[in-house]
Amino acid sequence: MNKEVSGKVNIFWFRQDLRLEDNPALQAALKTKLPLIPLYIWDPEGEGEWLPGGASRWWLHRSLESLHLELVKRGSALVLQEGNSEKVFLEILSRYPVQGIYWNHRYEPLILNRDKKLKIKLESRGIRVESFHGSLLFPPDSVLKEEGTSYKVFTPFWKRCLRQTIHERTSGSPSLFPPVPSKAISLPLEKLKLNPAVAWDTGLKKTWQPGSLQALAQLERFLKEGLSRYPEARDRPDQEGTSRLSPYLHFGEISPLRIWNACRRAELTTSQPGIIRGSETFLRELGWREFGYHLLIHFPHTPQSPLREEFNRFPWRTDIRPLDAWQQGQTGYPIIDAGMRQLWQTGWMHNRVRMIVASFLVKDLLHSWQEGSKWFWEALVDADLANNTLGWQWAGGCGADAAPFFRIFNPILQGEKFDSLGTYVKTFCPELRELPTQYIHHPWLAPDPILKSAGITLGKNYPSPIIDHSLARTRALQSFAMIKK
Repeated sequence: MNKEVSGKVNIFWFRQDLRLEDNPALQAALKTKLPLIPLYIWDPEGEGEWLPGGASRWWLHRSLESLHLELVKRGSALVLQEGNSEKVFLEILSRYPVQGIYWNHRYEPLILNRDKKLKIKLESRGIRVESFHGSLLFPPDSVLKEEGTSYKVFTPFWKRCLRQTIHERTSGSPSLFPPVPSKAISLPLEKLKLNPAVAWDTGLKKTWQPGSLQALAQLERFLKEGLSRYPEARDRPDQEGTSRLSPYLHFGEISPLRIWNACRRAELTTSQPGIIRGSETFLRELGWREFGYHLLIHFPHTPQSPLREEFNRFPWRTDIRPLDAWQQGQTGYPIIDAGMRQLWQTGWMHNRVRMIVASFLVKDLLHSWQEGSKWFWEALVDADLANNTLGWQWAGGCGADAAPFFRIFNPILQGEKFDSLGTYVKTFCPELRELPTQYIHHPWLAPDPILKSAGITLGKNYPSPIIDHSLARTRALQSFAMIKK
């Protein structure tokens, strides 16, 4: 950093808010009219055991690259630093006459505690520190029952949310930034080593374009092509029925308020049939995201431990072969294998399929939900601690408003219901493409001549089922009965 800086400067600390539009902390920093250092700190140590996984780091590299280009267009630049966040700030303070530091909240327990301590230390040095809620519609500690306690059931939580006022913010993107102080030193993006050392990311490159501009474009596509049919199409992995906004939301390339306002405007201005119903259904899913953060704040132990304590006694299995088969998409159940391969190839999985593969791991294979959570954390571009935890505890029957453990998805019936023609399966399990539709979700029942005609040899180029679902279901219910005694 340059020591020869005259006059006060401000710092805006980018975190999971990698956008210029509808960014309350950034707007507050810009109002001061002082020179501004737009700062991003790559602090692996500060993330604790929840360092972003490989797919998330891939996304982060490209998001930072896109953000830097947006800043350059406006006369600024992104300043990259690496290391302990507190030490980075102290180094900057030793070289710059900093007046204020601005950031938007993060809500992961470790980060939340770190930020509170950091704010106290900075303020003790006479620095003005302002923090804002920019990644949620409702701060997670603001939605409480009448008696002041937290919710554990989604529907009353969401009803309470809808009774609150959603405050409007100036959502425009600033057209011009104050200059970055001269000679501010930024690390090259490659120095952060976010890209994979081995090039496994071909599928990610084909599937995604990170960045706030792409987030806005994706939202517009969804509003025009997907919102009206969302209630039915969202459960069909063989269709483009979901918004695919989750990674953009996680990295803050788009705000939930921007999405909320866009959907509400569509309700008022679009004559397309089904828009109102589609918007209400979609915004309810946005509500589940809010619920995940509500639970994370009030039950900070849940990323590692079940909310329902009796599940600490569950007799999980630890045999590695079934876990490996699940991770690699080699279980012999096509809808499971297609989902796990989609995850590995694209860094994303359709939400209906996430529920199916999670049920299979936890209930058919009796492997702990924590194992699934860890694998998703590494492989998802939208890996989010609050929502990853909520999803896996829901699937495992051990969290808030969770599916009962005895509700066990049948992967054959789920495939037949939601991928009736096998389109999704055949996309990610190409070895099954020639198999007739009536056998696509249970190839082991196909007669040998049919298998031979389709070029399939079970156990060689496509696996036989690693477990019988009906027997696995019985075993799961017996295991569940053990913890109820």
